[in-house]
Amino acid sequence: MNYTLHQLQVFLKVTEKESITKAAEDLFLTQPAVSIQLKNFQDQFSIPLTEVVGRKLYVTDFGWEIAEAAEKIIELVYAINYKSSAYEGSLSGKLKISIVSTGKYVMPFFLSDFINNNSGVELYMDVTNKSKVVQSLEKNEVDFALVSVLPEHLKISCVELMENKLFLVGSTRGKISSKMNKKGFEKLPLIYREEGSATRAAMENFIRQNNIPASRKIELTSNEAVKQAVMAGLGYSIMPLIGIKNELINKDLQIIEVAGLPIRTTWNLVWLSSKKLSPAAMAFLDYIRQEKDRIILETFNWFQAMD
Repeated sequence: MNYTLHQLQVFLKVTEKESITKAAEDLFLTQPAVSIQLKNFQDQFSIPLTEVVGRKLYVTDFGWEIAEAAEKIIELVYAINYKSSAYEGSLSGKLKISIVSTGKYVMPFFLSDFINNNSGVELYMDVTNKSKVVQSLEKNEVDFALVSVLPEHLKISCVELMENKLFLVGSTRGKISSKMNKKGFEKLPLIYREEGSATRAAMENFIRQNNIPASRKIELTSNEAVKQAVMAGLGYSIMPLIGIKNELINKDLQIIEVAGLPIRTTWNLVWLSSKKLSPAAMAFLDYIRQEKDRIILETFNWFQAMD
């Protein structure tokens, strides 16, 4: 047998899409070019890898076995390329990450040393709400996403980064007690994030699970906007602790103790299980696995201590 890496990549894409036309679109090749590469690859096997029935392409059982082997071969090649580039000190490429808005207080600290030590890597980071982060992941527009709620409808791989804690927060200008029971909570004017936000979902779940009647509601479209509104005395909100460190130190905000809080979730770095990570993405993943505990200890020790 004398198949090429390109033929393996073409065949793997055809099995993924179960369509020559769609595979050609994803590979930025013409349909005839994909058909030729597929035929040249299949001709090296005595057992059919695909078959066409009623103008639809189907992958045979043997074809799926070869596709699985092809995926492993390609992953090994990427690993070799990464190790070679890293050894030569010439790692390059783009690293694309989409993160939920509160992740902007977390993700930069997990990126800084890696980016500074690999000047050839270009970073693109989109900060948005959970719904849009999941959309960019689903459309394969990014290498990684940072979320606190895992998307159940996608097949993903995951590395847990660190805990996320959400507290009820109010302005220090108010006369409200630093401790509150359920009846007191019911009377608060609440400030929410927009629909699609994981912080909003966590807040609504807490209110629903505790059977707290809805109170006057303000909706804002960013964590910073919510923080400023709370500081100004417009209302109260359940907010991630990670984003209010300075405001707590400066005594612009206060944490109000309520039974059932804080809400605890986890920030997760996720990627599509079927995605072929670039050398830059693989290098970053290795870096995260090796260095995340050190980064948490050095940067977020204040956060870990607060409950």
